[in-house]
Amino acid sequence: MHYPTPTEVEIPDIEPDFSAPFFAGFQVVASYILAGAMLVVLIMLIIAGASLAFRGLASDRMRSWAGENILWIFIAAAILGAASGLFAWFVNFDFGF
Repeated sequence: MHYPTPTEVEIPDIEPDFSAPFFAGFQVVASYILAGAMLVVLIMLIIAGASLAFRGLASDRMRSWAGENILWIFIAAAILGAASGLFAWFVNFDFGF
């Protein structure tokens, strides 16, 4: 019995097929979730920054909350921005330019 050597074996080219019908829906849902989370964090950041910047705009309790949590809001914005960027990179997002 003759077994082929590694040089005699022909391996066909394999190309993955990413055209499953649920991928497009998953991408839309994921992008809506990421965009919604980014908007919420942006609004929180604006409110926290405004309450710290303008003394008469918010109560002492609001300024205290903003002072304690503004760093966490920045971190959440950075993480969501990075996740959105990575998602756009892997999905071949077209920036339009």
